[in-house]
Amino acid sequence: MNLSRPARIALRVAAALGFAVIYVPLLLVLVNSLNPDRSSGWPPPGLTFGWWADAWHSSGARAALWTSVKAGLGATAIALVLGTLVAFACQRFRFFGRDAISFVVVLPIALPGIVTGVALNTAFRTVLEPLGVGLGLFTVIVGHATFCIVVVFNNVIARLRRMPGSYEEAAADLGAHTFRTFVDITFPLVRSALVAGALLAFALSFDEIVVTTFTAGPGIQTLPVWIFSNMARPQQAPVVNVVAAVLVLLSVIPIYLAQRLSSDTASGSRI
Repeated sequence: MNLSRPARIALRVAAALGFAVIYVPLLLVLVNSLNPDRSSGWPPPGLTFGWWADAWHSSGARAALWTSVKAGLGATAIALVLGTLVAFACQRFRFFGRDAISFVVVLPIALPGIVTGVALNTAFRTVLEPLGVGLGLFTVIVGHATFCIVVVFNNVIARLRRMPGSYEEAAADLGAHTFRTFVDITFPLVRSALVAGALLAFALSFDEIVVTTFTAGPGIQTLPVWIFSNMARPQQAPVVNVVAAVLVLLSVIPIYLAQRLSSDTASGSRI
């Protein structure tokens, strides 16, 4: 499609404005993390890494980071198992209610986080507390897994829909049993989709704050919750900027890797 010169200029300006709205605030967070002024005045009078040293020695920030990592790994593990199983079931088999199951699996990612958080909080207090299991890291992991399953499911089922069945049929014709076919043929074909789904699930869990607020018990703070709780403290503002900048940088890595892994070949497979 050929566009006129004014149209091309307008599109470029609109794209530049869109990118500016998204990335300029993130750049300001990074700059403020190097600002020697505790009040984050602008323009900064200089640059310093002193706040980065303070953030590194902050026991609260380190504990919150470790909690986020544990919650992310736990939610990702659950999402990998359940999301993969549901994807294979919905794609490879025909049964009553298959479309309904696909809809129910995808629905949590579309619901407002506060709705999911309130529903999970009520369910945990109603079901788990009578059994002696209170709100804590376990409930945070389960809460995050409810929406992390979606990204694994979407990645795996998309790969299965593009994956030719002739490879598995050929392996079966050559005498390979079901498990051997899965190990030698199916798993290598879906491996990159699994890794991409796991990376996206971890990133989604790592950044979650709304569901975490409703499912975490006393003393459980993930890194986003720690940032939110310390934003109103003027003395902590520089350290919060550093932690926020680190959180942005850490979030970019899994998303970038997942995007690279999801860029399939023309046949939609990568062994």
